[in-house]
Amino acid sequence: MNFYISSLYQEMLGATILFWPQFVSGLLIFILFLVLYVVAGFIFRRLLSGKEGSRHSVVKFLQKFTRGFLFIFGFITMLGTWGIDISAIVAGLGLTGFALGFALRDALSSILAGIMVLVYKPFKVGDVIITCGSEGQVKEIDLRYTTIESNGSKHLIPNSKLISEKVTVLGR
Repeated sequence: MNFYISSLYQEMLGATILFWPQFVSGLLIFILFLVLYVVAGFIFRRLLSGKEGSRHSVVKFLQKFTRGFLFIFGFITMLGTWGIDISAIVAGLGLTGFALGFALRDALSSILAGIMVLVYKPFKVGDVIITCGSEGQVKEIDLRYTTIESNGSKHLIPNSKLISEKVTVLGR
């Protein structure tokens, strides 16, 4: 019995010593991605400082996406370096992304359309526009909605509608 415990201990010690380089290299890779995560946060904070304009929402969206991607990719790379089969994890993430994309397709289309509206600027805050049966002055443009106001009423128009339907810009 004592011999069995001793040989089991030696096998575990040998396996630990053999695994040590993989463990350290996986941690170093993950730390590298964490450094990139922090650097990306610093860069995006610099881009956001002092800018409260229409592109602020786009930069915040890109910041969250980039930092999330770096963290998840670094974690999966670390697991792969450790010898863990990550094919099931990657497949699961792909299926989850597909299901979320399908479930949130309207919201995602409005967000992507919002990015297009904020980048191409077919109209600006303060312009009077006619679209989707509403006429009014543009009060706010964010990633999901454009807010127009007329006669004391606010209309939230999804940006996906602004991209796909006719918009008449009357000016200021």
